[in-house]
Amino acid sequence: MYLKTLHLRQFRNYLDQKVAFDAPKTILVGNNAQGKSNLLEAVELLSTLKSHRVGRDRDLILDSKPIGQIDAALDRQTGAIDLALTLRSGARRTCKLNGEPLRRHLDFLSVLNVVQFSCLDLDLVRGGPEGRRNWIDRLVIQLEPIYAHILQQYNQILRQRNALLKQSREIKKAEFSQTFDKIPFLVSESLEPENTEEFPSINSQFPIPHSHCPINSSELALWDAQLATAGSRVIRRRDRILERLMPLARNWHSSISGSAEILDVKYDSNIEVGPESIASYNLEGVRQAFLDKIQQRAIAEQFQGTTLVGPHRDDIIFTINNTPARQYASQGQQRTLVLALKLAELQLIEEVVGEAPLLLLDDVLAELDLSRQNQLLETIKERFQTLITTTHLGAFDSQWLRQTQILSVVSGQINRF
Repeated sequence: MYLKTLHLRQFRNYLDQKVAFDAPKTILVGNNAQGKSNLLEAVELLSTLKSHRVGRDRDLILDSKPIGQIDAALDRQTGAIDLALTLRSGARRTCKLNGEPLRRHLDFLSVLNVVQFSCLDLDLVRGGPEGRRNWIDRLVIQLEPIYAHILQQYNQILRQRNALLKQSREIKKAEFSQTFDKIPFLVSESLEPENTEEFPSINSQFPIPHSHCPINSSELALWDAQLATAGSRVIRRRDRILERLMPLARNWHSSISGSAEILDVKYDSNIEVGPESIASYNLEGVRQAFLDKIQQRAIAEQFQGTTLVGPHRDDIIFTINNTPARQYASQGQQRTLVLALKLAELQLIEEVVGEAPLLLLDDVLAELDLSRQNQLLETIKERFQTLITTTHLGAFDSQWLRQTQILSVVSGQINRF
């Protein structure tokens, strides 16, 4: 696939900017805060309908204007495709494919496939679990667009269940407070009775509420069942994609590290289910394990007022030579690991989709040493259309630059360099 043109209107700091991509590799050069990353973000939105930087459409629109617009022309093996995404600060966004409005946003997803690699990804190893979950979710959406609906469904159920648990916890706190206020304090706070048996009537007259929260058990059971069903589907798809990605990432990691290290990637679910249950497509087995774990954590969930079981609390574990990378990997090892993951993403998407995805490199080359830069640039060659942001051209050799379109970005204005 090849992105031919991009037209941004009232998007981020772009008022009205058209860009034609005349070469397989395009470098956007300029100082910080000029709009280089904003352009890559627009391409990312056309692919996944999500930004890894903000969560609200109003934050993507220029100067709080009512709408922002992203249009693109794309060539695929099946023919030319036009994409249009309209963002609204006070209403629902709309998508068009070849000029036709889409009722389901699901039909827009992954018409354009991209792999983004930014300096933020370098924190993938040592950052929190949420970053790793977001990373794998974006990849699954690229390969299985229906997953966006599954994930949205799970998150909606999770919010409803959390609201029920929180409401029950607040009711319990209020009841406890009212009961506590009625207790006649017979002694000063500064004094404690030497013999507590002298006050046997306090607890009998004013009993402390039972430790279980006043939750409607049938209502909670309904949410439990829905959470387990949707959550099992999330777990299965995440694990399935990681199983396909892992051997590719291991090969790339071995190549970059000179075969000195062995990478392993595993999905770490907080639900006690064996890998054979996930791998065997036994969805009911995963669902039952989910329900069992909910029962185990029921009291803790009621006490804390939130859901403690499910894929929203899962993690992905990276190990190098059987050593946890998060705790012990050096900075260089982290960079090698993340680079291997991104190269594996490119390869996996190409294998599944049948076409090479776009590669977006957002100010990442400056974070890689020369050998890792060369490994990445050598892999790109003419195989992947690539958009690169940088503050200077010193990281590129002259031969590479001769085969590249170079654009200057200054305050939301793009011109040839």
